Amino acid sequence: MYPFVRMAKEIWLGRRQPKIGLLDTHVSHHICWPWDLDFFLELNNGRTLTLFDLGRVPLGLRTGFNAALSRRRWGIAVAGSAIRYRRRVRAFDRLAIRTRCIGWDARFFYMEQSMWKGEDCTSQQVIRSAVTSKAGIVPVAEVLAEMGVSRESPALPAWVAAWIAAEGLRPWPPEK
Repeated sequence: MYPFVRMAKEIWLGRRQPKIGLLDTHVSHHICWPWDLDFFLELNNGRTLTLFDLGRVPLGLRTGFNAALSRRRWGIAVAGSAIRYRRRVRAFDRLAIRTRCIGWDARFFYMEQSMWKGEDCTSQQVIRSAVTSKAGIVPVAEVLAEMGVSRESPALPAWVAAWIAAEGLRPWPPEK
């Protein structure tokens, strides 16, 4: 089940925190509860993705991104992700999730998220998100204009550019 209560908490906190710039990092704090575990008593890989959701929503609140979406009645969709798992997370571990926008191109925003247990990074992901309307994908330039942002994207890290290139080679639809 989706953690609606946890999301409500993050929205409540995000609305009360100071505004940050589009490229700044938002840090949220979480606990791995027993219902987040898999059969091996570790944080379930799917739940990890859900916990990362809990970091992106308050980032959007704090940067003004969500306000722009709301004014224009736009939505947002994850259009791709790549994740790396490196450390175990067990019940009652305290976690910090660091979320930041690392850049954009004509169609997508790219965000990096990492989950930390103390000084150890347990997992990290990059996602690309598309802003959507009834007409389809909204150009990033239009979203930035709605937010009052008039800057170019920083250069994406080489590993993100390589991921984007690799995604471009993947056949769609997949072969049967």
